[in-house]
Amino acid sequence: MNFEQILPILKNGGKAVRTTGWGGAENFVKLFHTITLETGETLDVTPYFLINVSGEGEGYSMWSPTPCDILANDWQIVA
Repeated sequence: MNFEQILPILKNGGKAVRTTGWGGAENFVKLFHTITLETGETLDVTPYFLINVSGEGEGYSMWSPTPCDILANDWQIVA
């Protein structure tokens, strides 16, 4: 799949996706529309991507697609 096919999937339900071209530590990308404060209050925010990265001290990081990500044809849906 290409990025044009994956983007609607991210927009419609925030399904996680990844590309096989990544080095291996990157597990998936997800689109978020809200944040939850420590008080439990949920706020609507400008949509943003987070990437899940495995490894010591890692978790989620902010993510923006690179030109290589946008042009890749090996995107996959992660269950």
